[in-house]
Amino acid sequence: MSTQKNTSSDQISKIKSYRKTPLSSDFLIKGILEGNKTALGQAITLVESTQKKHLDKANKVITACLGQKKRTIRIGITGVPGVGKSTFIESLGKMLTTAGHKVAVLAVDPTSTLSRGSILGDKTRMEELVKDPNAFIRPSPSGTSLGGVARKTRESIILCEAAGYHIILVETVGVGQSETAVHSMVDFFVLLKLAGAGDELQGIKRGIMEMADALVINKADGDNLKRAKKAAVEFTRALHLYPPKENGWTPKVYSCSAIENTGIETIWGMIDQYTKDMQANSFFSKKRSEQNKYWLLQTIDDRLKQNFYQNKKIKEALKLVEKEVITNALSPFAAAEKLLALQQKELK
Repeated sequence: MSTQKNTSSDQISKIKSYRKTPLSSDFLIKGILEGNKTALGQAITLVESTQKKHLDKANKVITACLGQKKRTIRIGITGVPGVGKSTFIESLGKMLTTAGHKVAVLAVDPTSTLSRGSILGDKTRMEELVKDPNAFIRPSPSGTSLGGVARKTRESIILCEAAGYHIILVETVGVGQSETAVHSMVDFFVLLKLAGAGDELQGIKRGIMEMADALVINKADGDNLKRAKKAAVEFTRALHLYPPKENGWTPKVYSCSAIENTGIETIWGMIDQYTKDMQANSFFSKKRSEQNKYWLLQTIDDRLKQNFYQNKKIKEALKLVEKEVITNALSPFAAAEKLLALQQKELK
C-alpha cells in the first residue's frame, strides 16, 4: 500500500514540476519524446500561441518532433452537429486502446464570432476515453479558420505522433463550411451522416461527398435501423455518380451505432485495409508529401496575414480607414490598396 502511495505521489510531483517549469524548447521536446501528456499539452499550447516570442520555441519543438519517423494513421471525422461525432470517436477510441493502440483525439471546438470564446467541452463528452492512459484528448478553439479546423492542428498532429500516439483522430466542427483544410492533413476522411434527417438528397449535392473515403451512417439502432439501411443504399448509389479517386479507392458506406458499439470494428477494419492498400501502392507517402507542400503555402499565407494585422502602423491606419469605408467616403477596395501600400512602405 505504501509503495502505491509513493508511486502516486511521485507521479503528482512530476506533473507539478512540468507545470511550474518554464517553457523551454529542450524541456518540452524531452517530455514529448518520453510520452509525457503534460509536456505534450504545454507544447500544443505553445504552437497555438500567436505571440511572436513563442514562435522560435514552437518551431524548434516541431522541427525536433518531425525527425521522429513513426508509422501513423491520421483520420479526419466530420459531420453536422448532432450526428454523434464525439460518441463515435469515444467508441472507436476505446476499441483501439483496448487493442493496445495509443490514440490522440484533436477535437476542434467552434469559436463564437461574437465573444471569441469556445466551450471546449469534448472532454466532458468522452468521459471514458479521457480517463484512458493510452488516450490523449485535446480540444482546441477553431478560431476563424474555414471549416472549423484549428489553425495549428497540423502541428499538433506532429507533436502527438512524436509522443507515441500512432492513431490520430481529428474531429471537425462540421457546420457545413469547406472541410478542405482537414482533408489536407489526414490520410483517411470519414463523413458521418444521419438517416431520416431529411438531408440525404442535399448531402449528395455537397462537395464534401467527393472528399470522403467512407460515409458512415450513425445512430443505426432501434426504430432508426430500417431508415439507416435505406439511407445506406441511397448513398451508395450516389457515390457511383462521382469520378473515381486518384488512388483507385472506392468510398465505402457503412452504418453503425456508437452508443450500442455495433459496426465500429467493421469500420476500423475497413480503415486498416485502406492504409495497407495505400502503403502498398505508395499513394500513402505520396499524399503526405503533397500535404506538406500544401501546408507550406498555407503557413506562408497565415504568416503574411498575421504580420499584416500585428503591424502597429497598420492597426492605427485600419481604424481610420474603417470609418471612411463605413461612411462610404472610401471604397473597401481603395481602402485595402491604401493599407497594402502602407505595408509595402514599412517593408522597405
